[in-house]
Amino acid sequence: MDKDSAVLQGGFLLANKLSAPATLSTLQKGDWPRVQQPILQAVGELFQQEEEGRTIHWRKKLVCVLWCKLLCRETGEDVETGWKENPLFPVQNSLPEVNHVVLLELVKSTAAAEIFGQLLLCLPQAQICTELGRLAQHVSCSPTSEDDVCLFLDVWRELWNGRDERKAGREDDLEKMFAHQFARLSFQPSPAQSASLSPQAAKRFKLDTSDLCPSSPSVPSPPTDALYILLHALRDIKDHISTSDFCLRALSISLDALYTSFFIDRAVALPTEQKLHFLSQVMSIRERNDGTWSPELLQEAQRDLRASYSPSQFQPSRTMLAQALKIITELTQFWQNRGLLKMCDSNPSYSEFKLEQSVHRVLKALDGADVPQTVGEMDVSNIKTILRGVQESLAFPAGESSPEVKARVAMAIINHRLEDYQDFAVLFAAEQSWAAMDALWTDCLERNRAAFQQHKTLIKLACTLMGKCRSATADASQCIKQMKIIADIFSALPLQDKNKTLAAMLRLSRKGFFGGSVPSAMANRFGQELNMAFNCIIQGGGGASAAVSHGNLGTAVSLVARVAFQNPEATLRFCCQSAIFNKGAFSLLAKILQHLPGLREREPKHKAESRGEEKEAKQNTDEGRDASSGRSLLCDCLQETIRAKSLSSNEEEQFLRFVGLLMTPVVDVEGMERKQSLLSPQEVVRAFVLPHLSTTSSGPVSIELSLQLLHGALCLDPPASSPHWVLGCSPFPLLYILVLLLNQAPRCWEQPPEGAVHHLSMETKELLVSVLTTLGRVVGGEVASAPGGWTRPLFWLYNKVEQLDWTVRFHLKPVWGEHFKNEVPSSLLAVCDLPEQEWSGLELSQYSQGTGLLAWMECCSISDSLQSTMLSRLSLDQSRPDHVNMFSKGLLVALAQTLPWCLVSQWSRLLRALRELLVSGQLYVPYSLEYAEYLPLLDLRAFSCELRLSVLLLRVLQLLCGSSCADWLPAEGWAHVGRLYAHAVRETLDSLRAKVPLPSPGASTVSPKGSAPEAGARTVPSQEVLFVLSQLFCHVQHIQVMMPAGPCEPLFLSSLELLRHYGSVAAAFPDSSTQLEMDNTRHFFSTITDNLENPEMKAALQQKIAQLTSVAA
Repeated sequence: MDKDSAVLQGGFLLANKLSAPATLSTLQKGDWPRVQQPILQAVGELFQQEEEGRTIHWRKKLVCVLWCKLLCRETGEDVETGWKENPLFPVQNSLPEVNHVVLLELVKSTAAAEIFGQLLLCLPQAQICTELGRLAQHVSCSPTSEDDVCLFLDVWRELWNGRDERKAGREDDLEKMFAHQFARLSFQPSPAQSASLSPQAAKRFKLDTSDLCPSSPSVPSPPTDALYILLHALRDIKDHISTSDFCLRALSISLDALYTSFFIDRAVALPTEQKLHFLSQVMSIRERNDGTWSPELLQEAQRDLRASYSPSQFQPSRTMLAQALKIITELTQFWQNRGLLKMCDSNPSYSEFKLEQSVHRVLKALDGADVPQTVGEMDVSNIKTILRGVQESLAFPAGESSPEVKARVAMAIINHRLEDYQDFAVLFAAEQSWAAMDALWTDCLERNRAAFQQHKTLIKLACTLMGKCRSATADASQCIKQMKIIADIFSALPLQDKNKTLAAMLRLSRKGFFGGSVPSAMANRFGQELNMAFNCIIQGGGGASAAVSHGNLGTAVSLVARVAFQNPEATLRFCCQSAIFNKGAFSLLAKILQHLPGLREREPKHKAESRGEEKEAKQNTDEGRDASSGRSLLCDCLQETIRAKSLSSNEEEQFLRFVGLLMTPVVDVEGMERKQSLLSPQEVVRAFVLPHLSTTSSGPVSIELSLQLLHGALCLDPPASSPHWVLGCSPFPLLYILVLLLNQAPRCWEQPPEGAVHHLSMETKELLVSVLTTLGRVVGGEVASAPGGWTRPLFWLYNKVEQLDWTVRFHLKPVWGEHFKNEVPSSLLAVCDLPEQEWSGLELSQYSQGTGLLAWMECCSISDSLQSTMLSRLSLDQSRPDHVNMFSKGLLVALAQTLPWCLVSQWSRLLRALRELLVSGQLYVPYSLEYAEYLPLLDLRAFSCELRLSVLLLRVLQLLCGSSCADWLPAEGWAHVGRLYAHAVRETLDSLRAKVPLPSPGASTVSPKGSAPEAGARTVPSQEVLFVLSQLFCHVQHIQVMMPAGPCEPLFLSSLELLRHYGSVAAAFPDSSTQLEMDNTRHFFSTITDNLENPEMKAALQQKIAQLTSVAA
């Protein structure tokens, strides 16, 4: 036994002696004064040795010990079981036997009514009613004093106030232990009954009233209706309530019990402002009357308020509304007649204020439509009259609490994390008048940052600070400090909440805290933070090859989010500038922005949320219109960046890639399945494409860049739902602009017309055709899905392009599908068998008789589908050699006319068509051995297409370079012809590589020693490949020498590539040629190369030829 237990045991043993000849187990209420001193002295000694928190613990432990000892006696628990299962057994067993009088009197004497109520709530409801019955009989037994009344009212109040805390699981260890012991002992049979009860039988102990009031007649079993017990007990002790304070408390508690038991079935959610109003009044009254202000008093007021609007857990089973009203009105009239229901002075007490609130709630409930005019035998109007009389007798001015008091209450709730502190934080953040108290407001923010870490609370704080900083009397230093604290709070948010806050801030103001006139020191300080943030990011991981770790990326995202919260526009502008003008930084900055989707203004907004935020925006910023205009801030910042400074080619590339990444959909960082992009393709096209598609435009975005942006937007994954986003970009005018641009563009190498600002390069024209094809396919798909709804725009587009070149209009074929016939020169109909239902002829001056093959060649170059039609509809009788011969000659001339004007993609289609004609035998190209002294004994049938195509191109170039056509093309035209011919050589070389792939390194291709080279069938035609390569090389050199504009670099590079591949094949297949044959080849190549005029090209080729010979050796 420890010292504390010994002191307690001594006090109880001495009291037990003083009670002689009786004992503490039979003590009557009137005998308590005779034995109380040693017990209270021992308890007081224990309390003096402990701190305040431990004192409450010891008081609760003492009540638990006595209560459990009583239960053990009633259930007859044996010592062996108690020693094993009861944690309080050592203290409990050291005390003499006691009864309920000792327990209740000790609770009363030690002011432990609240503890008693808390422990009471740990019991089942039926057992609570049993214990309330004991309490009611105890306080009503003579002698009844004001202390008994106080005990009764305090327990009642705790039962009603503490129930929600128990539901929330806020019991301490002692309460849990007490509940467990009570549950264990309540179902344990007494020893006398053990013999007659089965092991599964249980016995609940009954209320024993012999130790409470011996003079009372036999008492029936107690009701299981707490309200019934309490109201009747209050009526029994009404004569002993002789002070106004007790009278006011009793009536207030009974009215609250009535209201929560009969008039509400769920908790009433009060607005935070209403709670603050109530709490401010309570604290003002208490401070004025008692001179006290503490968090404990505030917490008590919160509990009273919550309990007043929460349904009672003790639902009446025996008491009817009429009975309850009758008892309360009787008590009211009784105390009114005794003059106890009047204000003592002009300053109301807390009890008076509470009663006034209780009466107001009940009167409001009785005025409700659901309450009949009569309740039982009582007239509701009479009840109202009585209660209004009480209300009038308590009438006192309901003065509005000052802003200082309200702010003080809200700060106390937030500082001490009292109930609803986060709701009060929202209210605190939004109250402009409180922010004027700089020191207190700043201190509360600084000490309670976690309480404000809600995105809605942060926006309220931001609005309040915005309004404060724009006032003429704003203190710059305080504003800077407060903005830093708010930014720190924002930085502590998880990423999901950061994005919600950023989105809300954008709806308020694009410039954040700086949307209006703010102190210059505040703007300067933010500028420094912005520079520092981006310097850290760019220097720490902005290089093109920098590998940014997940942690570093998270830090960068946090830095950008922090400054973006303070000023979204300045941050995004800085971000765009850094991405475009800092080499390689665009990738990292795009990743950062992809983690911050809150910086994108989305539509539609959540209506309920946006209405409140827009209202705040109008009050706190002059930029609310920007947030609702539908324009993207990020898009505006990009426009401003490229408008402020002309971009170099490298900066244009960075801009293009940056925008491409921002348009790319990414998985939502909030974990949702849907995908989103920071920049929508639609807004990019509207901002950077539509205004700049003109050869006379001098804006910051060139035609090339506009087309690249449009191409990137169209190449993104199409939306899952219809309609396509491109329908929001005026698709038919856009199509017309593109075909008009294609029609007006110079043909490949021609000089632009006078007045044109931009010159379209070959690559740009290729891109233009690609964009036009893709856009036509997208729009055509939408038209096909609902053809009836597009008639007018289709006819508009058709009429607009009617005057354009006939080849250009074919690019719109995917758009209008079968709505209109295909229009071609009439001469084409002479060489193609085209159905009249789908095709019609045009009389064009430049396509006179005999130009049908020229038109046919142009059609083959426009698109794959049109080429397929031309090949299948070609009118050629292959059974007549003269027709084939005439067609081949005409095609040669048409090809010579078409070649100089082709794009690379068009030329590739023409080469494919030529191969089809060669393979099918429709095109006759005789092969001559002008670059071979003798016909080798080789099977060249597998390579006949490559050889004949090379000869055909040679004949075309011979025709173009002849004296009749040499002056036809300028130097730029000849350079373009050289590029196209080099492209054809590369395609032929790729075909050869596909037919005869080189063996993998290490694989042996040498014949076994002693075996004949011709032994067995050769599976690899390496000799044939070498022959074809030698012919191609000679053709290229021939054309290089013929070119009127001099040597052509693309042809020189093609020659080097042919020699390199020749050497690779010869090295991979050594048996393909002898040393003598290789020497002859070297001599032959050198002789042809000597004809070149450019000495540098000649020397490089001769060196390559010499290396070729040594490799073969």
